[in-house]
Amino acid sequence: MEKPEIVSAAEWQHARDELLKAEKEATRALDALAARRRRLPMVRFAGGYAFDTPTGPRTLLDLFEGRDQLVVYQFMDLGPGRYCPGCTKFTANVPATGLAGLAKQGVTWVTVSNMPLAQIEAYKAEKGWTLPFVSSHGTSFADDCGAGRGFMLSAFLRDGDDVYRTYSTTSRGVDRLVFTHSILDLTAYGRQEEWEDSPPGWPQHPTYG
Repeated sequence: MEKPEIVSAAEWQHARDELLKAEKEATRALDALAARRRRLPMVRFAGGYAFDTPTGPRTLLDLFEGRDQLVVYQFMDLGPGRYCPGCTKFTANVPATGLAGLAKQGVTWVTVSNMPLAQIEAYKAEKGWTLPFVSSHGTSFADDCGAGRGFMLSAFLRDGDDVYRTYSTTSRGVDRLVFTHSILDLTAYGRQEEWEDSPPGWPQHPTYG
């Protein structure tokens, strides 16, 4: 296994300082994107869904739990007994303390899937998950969000009983929210996945290998 080049402390600091300039530029670019995101318009969203939950049917408005904002992660439905490894990894990354922090800011988090509720509850028990997880099975919610049979993260805002969609993202937009990915991106070997641009000899493996 190859390793980074060994240099003097002064050479390392120079290289680190040069990288820091690029990191600061990226941070400013992300701040500018966040500012644009806060200025996105919103679109009225249908609310006639009946989500299946452990406590009975709930509407989209119910999922807000009285708060003004709702963030939904849509977990892929691959059929009976099958579970998306990427969605599983992402869901395992969502901390209970983080959800409490969102709630204090007026944001409710819910994971939704087209999987039947019984399948969801069995998988939750297997994984030890306690986060809110409901079923959209039999509804058009996934299609109306544009997720279809895939995964997606969407943000909603309510004005009284009216629900609006303010943001959505998928693929790498969701990937960047994973804690372990953020930490691994700071390490010498990165995520060690085959798609990464790493020097020759760096350890790499299939993303879901």
